[in-house]
Amino acid sequence: MEGQKSQPEVAVLMVPFPAQGHLNQLLHLSNLITSYGLPVHYAGSSTHNRQAKLRLHGWDLESLSKIRFHDFDLPPYNTPPPKPDPSNHFPTHLQPLFEVSLHLRQPVSQLLQQLSSELKRVIVIHDCLMAAVVQDVKNIPNAEPYAFVPISAFTSFFNSWEKMPQKPFTLDLHVTKGIPSTDGCSTPRVTSFIVNQRELLGFESGRLYNTSRVIEGEYVELLKKLPRKYGMKHFAVGPLNPMEIERKTENHKHVCLEWLDKQETNSVIYISFGSTTSMTDEQITELALGLERSKQKFIWVLRRADTGDIFNGAQVKELQLPKGYKERVESRGIVVRDWAPQIEILGHPSTAGFVSHCGWNSCLESISMGVPMAAWPMHSDQPRNAVLVTEVLRMGTLVRDWEHRAELVASTTIEYVVRILMVSEEGKEMRKRAAELGDAVRASVVNGGASHLEMDSFISHITR
Repeated sequence: MEGQKSQPEVAVLMVPFPAQGHLNQLLHLSNLITSYGLPVHYAGSSTHNRQAKLRLHGWDLESLSKIRFHDFDLPPYNTPPPKPDPSNHFPTHLQPLFEVSLHLRQPVSQLLQQLSSELKRVIVIHDCLMAAVVQDVKNIPNAEPYAFVPISAFTSFFNSWEKMPQKPFTLDLHVTKGIPSTDGCSTPRVTSFIVNQRELLGFESGRLYNTSRVIEGEYVELLKKLPRKYGMKHFAVGPLNPMEIERKTENHKHVCLEWLDKQETNSVIYISFGSTTSMTDEQITELALGLERSKQKFIWVLRRADTGDIFNGAQVKELQLPKGYKERVESRGIVVRDWAPQIEILGHPSTAGFVSHCGWNSCLESISMGVPMAAWPMHSDQPRNAVLVTEVLRMGTLVRDWEHRAELVASTTIEYVVRILMVSEEGKEMRKRAAELGDAVRASVVNGGASHLEMDSFISHITR
């Protein structure tokens, strides 16, 4: 920025958790903070920094040049190929990566010490699951840590609330009886990892939420009232994903966007289950047949879950579709086998619905673009996010109840849900509600909007 001192007084250090949905959010936040003229350092393994940059959508590449990436090496770790398990869809193959990520503590601590010696103040924004990596911040007087919450305020609140043996206040919420259990959301090994990180928290100066008060204000306020968080500063600065998508020229457009350009407005349903979900061959067949029988136009991202290192070149067997399927749906369906530009697909006028696992990134992108959802949660925070989408925000419908998560979802159910979303009066109401929420959320991030004011307030606070 013009007039800026050559030696900045304040800089921000981002410490993301090495899974796509987490990397993505802190990279979006990095871009937003650099727009205020503050230097941002993004610290992670060389593999996951590369992954985050490769998959960034909605920003021009020039934005990345404003961020200083610090690439660190992790000790060797072995992540086997993803193995679908109907009884628990959690990506167990990534557990070794999560644990080895704690080895980033030493290089991050050294970087922090270096930055603290050069600056008046270092602001450390770390994923909640990286508390162990940044705990040395407590020993640096001019460092100020903020925990980043990468899940919905709704899910975060109920995760905390249910663990309290004595409730600090009474709840008057109609959804409390319908909150799904966390059974099947993770594994004992990962649950232990999460609990260990949670127990280390408490040294942070405040919390940042990737949400907007226009959709979750009530739950942000409830989080502020919880004993461990009382007195902390809370900033709801999201959604962090870009709202205005730069339209690509024909030469740089993804094939699915070219296909979308040829379809009618509100005529296509988009199906994607994120970067950590693997389905059995049997479930893929049922999904394929359900889409075919629905007679609706679709874009389906069909790929295996990420491995711990997406660049290691290991050959993974391609997921199989029913014989002759591609030819049968050629006129109205497209199957994408690689990484898809999800924000651009959801923001396209031809897209009318989204069958999703309800990862928080996907939920926010769908809400931002005003697209109703068919919620099919698989693990982690997704079952509770699905309740937020369907029961609280009323912009979607459930594919299947969490209690029946281990059961095969039949093609007839998929056909029914797709048709509900796309061609029913009920679906029309969901689309109207989603459009209203999308308008409100987009208004919240522009100058003077609720989220924009919270971001301004956060920047003013850290540069005080």
